[in-house]
Amino acid sequence: MMRRKASDEPLSPEAARLKAMRLLGRREHSARELGSKLRQGGVEAELTTEVVESMTENGWQSDPRFAASRIQNRIAQGFGPIRISAELRVAGLPDALIREAMEAAECDWATLCIETYQRKYRQPPADRAEKQKRYNHLAARGFTGEHIRAAFDGGDDDASD
Repeated sequence: MMRRKASDEPLSPEAARLKAMRLLGRREHSARELGSKLRQGGVEAELTTEVVESMTENGWQSDPRFAASRIQNRIAQGFGPIRISAELRVAGLPDALIREAMEAAECDWATLCIETYQRKYRQPPADRAEKQKRYNHLAARGFTGEHIRAAFDGGDDDASD
């Protein structure tokens, strides 16, 4: 697929709608992401707003659906609540929607952290430096200190509560 040059003429309204539909056909996008991708693809700002609103009104684009999809995808990849929430904020979702979607996911974050830890590390840490390295790895994945401590404690005896 060829990239558009800045000197090219802006896309027509129909072409902009088709581009938006193609993007949404591949995966869920937040309204902000969709608008950004349309603008990068040569759609003028005013038309971008119209197209995104049209996609939302017709049910093609939904921020709550995007949030639920992204949360489930990132949970499956072993990411924690801090990282997932930050990604949703970057995608332009309001904090209230993020909180609601995170609660609806009903994830046991401590258990997920334990599973993520056990998948990556098979042996106990050799020394304090190794333990710190592991802590930093889990923190970068978005787990809280409480979740990480549960992984360190539960990693050996499988106590997840």
